Amino acid sequence: MRNEVLERVKIGHILIRAVNWIGDAVMTTPALMAIRESFAGARITVLANPTVAPLFSVHEAVDEVVVYERGGRHRGLRGKLRLARELRERGFDLAILLQNAFDAALIAWLARIPRRMGYRTDGRGLLLTHGVAVASRTRQLHHVEYYLGMLAHFGIKGREKRLVLTTTTTEDESVATMLAREGIGPRDFLLAINPGATYGSAKRWYPDRFAAVADRLARRWNARVVILGGPGEAAIAADIAAAMESPSLVTAGKTSVRELLALVKRCDFLVTNDSGPMHVAAAFDVPLVAVFGPTDHSTTSPWMEQAALVRQETECAPCLLRECPTDHHCMTAVTVEDVVNAALRLREGVCHE
Repeated sequence: MRNEVLERVKIGHILIRAVNWIGDAVMTTPALMAIRESFAGARITVLANPTVAPLFSVHEAVDEVVVYERGGRHRGLRGKLRLARELRERGFDLAILLQNAFDAALIAWLARIPRRMGYRTDGRGLLLTHGVAVASRTRQLHHVEYYLGMLAHFGIKGREKRLVLTTTTTEDESVATMLAREGIGPRDFLLAINPGATYGSAKRWYPDRFAAVADRLARRWNARVVILGGPGEAAIAADIAAAMESPSLVTAGKTSVRELLALVKRCDFLVTNDSGPMHVAAAFDVPLVAVFGPTDHSTTSPWMEQAALVRQETECAPCLLRECPTDHHCMTAVTVEDVVNAALRLREGVCHE
């Protein structure tokens, strides 16, 4: 179909297939806002996995979230058929597939959604009615531009390209209460440390170095320190807390996705790996320093101005591997001094003496 055909058809109900990682999902939010702006009167439903779904349970571009329980009731072929039947009953006019997988197009096709839009990736081109070829230069775009570019091909554009996440007043107050129990008030400078990275260990800088950075910045800024992370990162967070001289609050493994959003929003500065919380911080305009190693900073860097990247040029980076097969030089080469100086330059315009 041609672009103008889509624009002339009345679209009343849109299904958006979300991507599978929190950081990637945050980077799709400008695309969500563009869809909302272009189809102001339509009902927008997001189909997402259980990890990503909470991001959109409260969001100005989204009316409803359907959870794709791939490991549960939607498991296997029978589960896909069940999900397709559930979606078909909702009467969608258009499916916009932000996820590149064949599975996304197959489910939209099985659900008999008449218009199916997305990149022609993963051998799914024949299942799309509105497909876009992926040129080599397209793959080099920042993820925000990648998603927006597909939509723009069909005339779906927004006035802004900002990341958008939303928390409720109740969520914000709950975080404030939790911090108050630890003696952290609303005027205290809150420095967040995020040592985890869900994709794999190769993306993780070292706990002892995070601890050293946290101590030096806490002393410099008279800051309180909170250590973030998911359940799988609780041990790393505990190691950092034990290595620090300054007191810290460990929340790794103790917060839901929604609670993490509100907590990151409350922070005044973040030191992090390339990770989901890094992109959450960017959405809430929290200044940050991010350590990059095996991942491609040109495509997944934080989408904001108040961010500094710390990385060292190595022959093998970016390799995009989950585990390093050699000496992890892309990360071992990043020093405590590198990260501290990046933070001081960003916040104070100076380096450590």
